[in-house]
Amino acid sequence: MKNRNIFTILLVFILAGSLATPGYSFKPVKQKNIGLQLYSIRDSIRKNVPAAVEKVGKMGYKFVEPAGYADGKIYDMDPVAFKDLCAKNGMTVLSAHVSHPLPSEADWDKAMAWWDVCIDAHVKAGAKYLVQPSMGGDAYKSLENLKKWCDYFNVVGAKCNAKGLRFGYHNHDKEFSTQIEGQTLYDFMLKNTDPSKVMFQLDLYWCVEGGKNPVDYFNKYPGRFELWHIKDREEIGASCGMDFYSIWAAAKISGMKYGIVEVERYNFDEFTSCKKSIDFLNAAEYVKMPKTK
Repeated sequence: MKNRNIFTILLVFILAGSLATPGYSFKPVKQKNIGLQLYSIRDSIRKNVPAAVEKVGKMGYKFVEPAGYADGKIYDMDPVAFKDLCAKNGMTVLSAHVSHPLPSEADWDKAMAWWDVCIDAHVKAGAKYLVQPSMGGDAYKSLENLKKWCDYFNVVGAKCNAKGLRFGYHNHDKEFSTQIEGQTLYDFMLKNTDPSKVMFQLDLYWCVEGGKNPVDYFNKYPGRFELWHIKDREEIGASCGMDFYSIWAAAKISGMKYGIVEVERYNFDEFTSCKKSIDFLNAAEYVKMPKTK
């Protein structure tokens, strides 16, 4: 509800103001098990990885989801070194956004070798999930093409399972707004991927932007959405256009295990926007995060 979002925003400001009031005491807001997609600080982390990770840890985030993998390294760091850097700042590496296009038959073995290196690197980093953040444009042109992507994801998911990871897909808006032969693309993907091999990281904002309601998907495909990307147009709660209250009321049936903040557009600098986002979630009483290890 928009009113609840407005109330939460006011609460964040009230608590922040009380910190500056001499002699005023209050019970601190409990820090919840919330992570940050590091694409949210994409400019800063490319310039100075240790300094950026330190700032994220000080905000209260408990884990991170990097988006800087290449050639066996994460943000040009050895995976173990990146894991240790996060641990030094009180965080773990939960998941990562990694991407490899749908290979042709001729390039299949090369693609599988790429995934082997990628998977091993993230096992070293301590990750639990690998997430493909998008598909090529061909996936939106025919169900035949989309089925090839689904089959590909099932294979990659099996490879991840063998190393103790879960594989998933992250949506944008077009998976919901595009229909082919009367079928919504996202629904087709859910029906044509094996739940034991492929989970879905539902980006709440892009789902709504695509004209759909996340809760409808939770009810229709219970348990498929192990990761959420918690997002708004800018900072979380700023637009008052996302019905986070109703979304969280359906969290259990969705299968959500972890929630990850992503801020793509800003009213402030990157770090201030990310801090305001986690403050909003920590202050919102309806935001309950699962107790996971």
